[in-house]
Amino acid sequence: MRERRDGFPAAGRNGEERHRTRQFEAFVAGAAGRLLHAATLLTAESPARNPRAQALLTASLAHTYAHWGRLRGEDPYDLTRADLVARFARAAWRHHRGGGGVLAALTPQERLVVVLRLYEGVAEEQAAALLGLPEERVRAVCARSVVALRAGPARGPGPTGTRAAS
Repeated sequence: MRERRDGFPAAGRNGEERHRTRQFEAFVAGAAGRLLHAATLLTAESPARNPRAQALLTASLAHTYAHWGRLRGEDPYDLTRADLVARFARAAWRHHRGGGGVLAALTPQERLVVVLRLYEGVAEEQAAALLGLPEERVRAVCARSVVALRAGPARGPGPTGTRAAS
């Protein structure tokens, strides 16, 4: 099958598919900046150089596009954010030890909680459900993370990627 310059198949593109693509493009234009910033905070990369965050967001947007036609009253932003969080959580322990970003001093779980609760404004109950944690745990992790961030970089990660005791 031939491909057009925009990467879509030339044959079989009807008006409905074009409309779906335009809707998705509009969603990405409005939401990608905030989602990229959230991914950058999660990966603890520098905003100027964030290849892991970009890859994470690209995969989540591809997932959202694949489900775009089946969204019935669901918020595509919530779907993308949930996929972004799940992808980060699955790979965090292997790949995201921090790289100089604002939240680099936090563990991956702490970054997840801080980004969801404070940056995204997700309710405790929803954050707990997304992360598979009890609400009390989300509350405790968030409070501990805020204290660590206020304390400054002196309480950075230890040699194993866990918080050093003070």
